[in-house]
Amino acid sequence: MTSDEIREAFLKFFEEKGHTRIPSSSLVPHGDPTLLLTNAGMVQIKPYFLGEATPPNNRLISSQKCFRTTDIEKVGDSSHLTFFEMLGNFSVGDYFKREAIGWAWEFVTERLGIPPDRLVTTVFTDDDEAYGLWREMGVPAERIFRYGEAEGNWWGPAGETGPTGPCSEIHYDFGEEFACGKPNCGPSCDCDRFLELWNLVFMQYYQDEQKVRTPLPTKNIDTGMGLERLTTLLRGKKSVYETDTFGPIIERVSRLTGRTYGQYEETDRAIRVVAEHSRSVTFLCGDGVIPGNEGRGYVLRRILRRAVRFGRLLGLDRPFLAEIAEVTIDKMGHVYPELVANRNFILRVVNIEEARFNQTLSTGLSLLDTIVQRVLSSGQRVLPGNEVFRLYDTYGFPKELTAEVALEQGLSIDDVGFQTAMKRQREMARAAAKFGLADRQMAERYEQLGIERTHFSGYERLADRAPVRAILVEGQAVETAFKGQDIEVVLAHTPFYAESGGQVGDTGAILTTSGRVVVKDTQKPLPDVITHVGRVEEGFISVGEEAEARVDVERRLDIARNHTATHLLHAALRSVLGPHVHQSGSLVASDRLRFDFTHLAALSRQELEQVEAQVNRRIRQDLVVRTQFRSYSEAVAAGALAFFEDKYGEQVRMVEVYKPHEELMPGEEAAVPVVGAEPVEVIDVEHLEAPFSRELCGGTHLRRTGEIGALLVVAETSVGAGIRRIEALTGRGADRYVRERLASLDGAARALQVTPTEVASKVSALLAELAEQRRQAEVAQRESLKREVDALVARAQSVDGVKVVSARVPAPDVESMREMSDWIRDKIGSGVIVLGASINQRPSFVATVTRDLVAKGIHAGKIVQEVAKVTGGGGGGRPEMAQAGGKDMSKLDDALQIVPQLFKA
Repeated sequence: MTSDEIREAFLKFFEEKGHTRIPSSSLVPHGDPTLLLTNAGMVQIKPYFLGEATPPNNRLISSQKCFRTTDIEKVGDSSHLTFFEMLGNFSVGDYFKREAIGWAWEFVTERLGIPPDRLVTTVFTDDDEAYGLWREMGVPAERIFRYGEAEGNWWGPAGETGPTGPCSEIHYDFGEEFACGKPNCGPSCDCDRFLELWNLVFMQYYQDEQKVRTPLPTKNIDTGMGLERLTTLLRGKKSVYETDTFGPIIERVSRLTGRTYGQYEETDRAIRVVAEHSRSVTFLCGDGVIPGNEGRGYVLRRILRRAVRFGRLLGLDRPFLAEIAEVTIDKMGHVYPELVANRNFILRVVNIEEARFNQTLSTGLSLLDTIVQRVLSSGQRVLPGNEVFRLYDTYGFPKELTAEVALEQGLSIDDVGFQTAMKRQREMARAAAKFGLADRQMAERYEQLGIERTHFSGYERLADRAPVRAILVEGQAVETAFKGQDIEVVLAHTPFYAESGGQVGDTGAILTTSGRVVVKDTQKPLPDVITHVGRVEEGFISVGEEAEARVDVERRLDIARNHTATHLLHAALRSVLGPHVHQSGSLVASDRLRFDFTHLAALSRQELEQVEAQVNRRIRQDLVVRTQFRSYSEAVAAGALAFFEDKYGEQVRMVEVYKPHEELMPGEEAAVPVVGAEPVEVIDVEHLEAPFSRELCGGTHLRRTGEIGALLVVAETSVGAGIRRIEALTGRGADRYVRERLASLDGAARALQVTPTEVASKVSALLAELAEQRRQAEVAQRESLKREVDALVARAQSVDGVKVVSARVPAPDVESMREMSDWIRDKIGSGVIVLGASINQRPSFVATVTRDLVAKGIHAGKIVQEVAKVTGGGGGGRPEMAQAGGKDMSKLDDALQIVPQLFKA
């Protein structure tokens, strides 16, 4: 059976048992901030096990893409992989141990035809139920092993927290001839006798951050069987690289390198590394991962650069990974269509990153070799941490790659020293952050006050009444603040939005019967405390007073326009560029928006126009913006965008942009009202199609996209490797921008005496005319300088039989002076030439000595240096040509007059 046939046999078997086939989820865990990369089939099942979402069927099956980073350095042997496929069947509160064990045994022995006497099983130490079920399957007692957590018979959780439970495994027994010789040799040994085939996990518990386990709402089944490992066994091979899984990839690597696989172990290891990492890189890029220095991006960069380094060992000194990626896409695209859909993106990422690393690889390897030899010659066995960091920081060498190269020479690296250097760099970066210390000090002040949580009412209203909880003046708590004082005010509840999530804080006013505070900013010194930063403009304000908080409505609406537009922009970028686009930072202000996102290259004019046009089309459609609070798992299951770097609470706010209002029915809450608005519109979620945009967001938004008016992209730039930035305007900002541009265009049209539509062509014609005039002026100037040269040659002095030309010339720049000097040299044949000119209102000099005089010891650099000293300057250069500059223009002629005496000297 081929790997495709084995995968399909598994899926069909469980479909016959009432399971629903679900597609593999992305390698980027959707909305699981505890997990770097999807490492098991149950990752997408986790919300179902926790009772946070409803599965399409309580019986599910999948072939899941998985990635594990624990054994990257071991890849190259016959078995270790970073990327693999996990076959799994799952029960969400339906069947349990009996069915899981029975069907697993049926599949491996009857469908796959593996002899039962070649199989052994394991159970958790005290799991008598599983033990009894294996005995019912006919497994002899001596072939059932009991193991505890230390031996690996307890699984999970997949991240820091999550479902967990005891497990039972099926292993293949190659026979006693492969045993390690230990008296208790069994499946827990590291010897070659046993091969784990299938892990059946009885998911019964949830493990929290403190490792405390509590029962799940239901008892569940989660199983996992590695497809590559199973294929290797069924095809009777010693290595996964000998199966059809890797066959075409190995063949392409061999063809590119001219090396035959299977002849030399050292060569085979390098080929395996290139093949495995190339496949992994292809799948990571296919799921939108971009190379970087942190998180998933660093994993991708690390394995890609490791593949390049092993390619060099095979003689590949040109880019090659994209060619191997093509093979993976062709081989696996029918199973994972995202590879085909993202083919161009995958190849582009691979080509750019490989080219970037190749630029520094040779230099870095040479430097590393120098460091290694220096350490070896000194009798040491450890590469200094600061050197390892320099290779990482300057030459892009992942620390692990340096460690691997060092190990090949019998050396290790100073990891502590590396971390110290890394920490020092990060501390310098933090020191450069302008407000970090002030933010921490503010938080400490508020913690000492012990203020209760501030309720935010700004989703429902923009004016609210609440008692004053606390007042701070110059960081100190006070009971009363008076006119003219800068203060911070905390209310029991407030409609003012505090700066967070990229959105700036609200401004407005706080009024009491005794005074008025102008609020200039709103901040969150603590996660649950909102403070209003401002100045007492009238009277005074005291703790305990009833206050009316009024948000600046027009400014809030400007901010809401930009925030809703940011969501539309994010969706449009993903639509035009691909699903690899993710938000990397943002600024939502009243006058503009700024959106940072993952993408490798600058957007073309066509791409920018497509993005802008798509956003404005959604604005003109006047789509409904709906907000609702959901559990985190429910929101993620619904498809809301959430990211590994972000942290979320149990309840999250989901913002969705739906089809036009007239297509909707009454039902549920819409978005954000304004002061004095009628009750908000409601829509019926049962009648909604998939939204254009759905994100987790705590910011303030409009009720309809038509309120944005229009979006204008005004800039697209780079802010770092793999990160692009778009700056845009909406609403009043866009209106103002257009008016200013039109005014400038009208002004230009009037000045040029043409219509606005003719300005571009008129300017082009004028530029062409100016260029021609400039060319003619340069020609005239050259002719003038040539005439000046003839006059200078005619006036050349003879000093001790040598021609000396020393004069002030009307050259516009140093280059012209050099050219004049060359012309004079060619005409006099032998001699010394020193020219001076006023360049940018400062004296400049060029000296030339013909070669025959250079041979006699005359040095242009020394001559021009002495000349320049007269004008308070200096310079130097080669014996035959040198230049210098001075400070005092009034001494230029005096300086040139000393040249004959210098030559005599």
